Amino acid sequence: MPDRPSPSAPQFPIHPLGLVGIAIITTQMGSAFAKSLFPQVGPAGMVLLRVGLAAIALLLFWRPRWTAVTRQHLPWIIAFGATLALMNFSFYLAIARLPIGIAVALEFTGPLGLAVFSSRQWLDVMWAVLAGIGIVLLTPWGGFEVDPWGIGFALMAATGWASYIICASKIGQVLSGGQGLAWAMVASTAILLPIGFQSAKIAVLHPQLMGMALGVALLSTVVPYSCELEALRSLPVYVVGILLSLEPVVAALTGWLILGETLTVRAMMAVVLVAIAAAGVSRPKAVPLE
Repeated sequence: MPDRPSPSAPQFPIHPLGLVGIAIITTQMGSAFAKSLFPQVGPAGMVLLRVGLAAIALLLFWRPRWTAVTRQHLPWIIAFGATLALMNFSFYLAIARLPIGIAVALEFTGPLGLAVFSSRQWLDVMWAVLAGIGIVLLTPWGGFEVDPWGIGFALMAATGWASYIICASKIGQVLSGGQGLAWAMVASTAILLPIGFQSAKIAVLHPQLMGMALGVALLSTVVPYSCELEALRSLPVYVVGILLSLEPVVAALTGWLILGETLTVRAMMAVVLVAIAAAGVSRPKAVPLE
């Protein structure tokens, strides 16, 4: 997890629980609005616009310094940027083929799997099995139709999310506040530039489209990460984790409200199972007696 922000970091006059709620809602709203722009710029162009604009916003917001410590950990910053590129691009490829609620539920298996793998408690295996049942329900069998490529991209995003957690934890130990994320976003933009430039340049000629892309960057990256970072100063990590487990359900509701996406009862059951499993893994762990 990222370290606590330095005293000079921006402060938020909102209760920590409210900050987590804002992070959840804005993240899923950003995904829905991003998907609505796919017909104009495509997933590749949208991910470059989101990451690039978010990089600019984070540089202005956190004002990171290029110090000797930053240069020393440049390989980790580049790795962090690569995981951000993988996570975001594969997720956009997934929601281009799947309802957002299903894609988010599958993406959640990344941090969930990482938590189970690093746990020494058998109860966490039960949560993994519960999430596995949810994943099986989302696969195309028994008349249930779903894009297999979409599933594959969502699981790739899950891998990227797990890698993101590892890199964020490492960077957070050496760079205060959101400095690490800001530099990683710059690196991620450089990685995505050759992939999305041809599609993204269309937005440069249309101010309204560029404004919407900026909104996506703020909703999907700048606001949620900053809110989570501030909330972690006051709340235990497990509380934030339990609250964030609501994201698959919120994603399904957001997809329905903004994009008109509907899920079958089977798909909704799968989303809820993954959310319950994520909440279970995030619960406080008992410390074994020596």
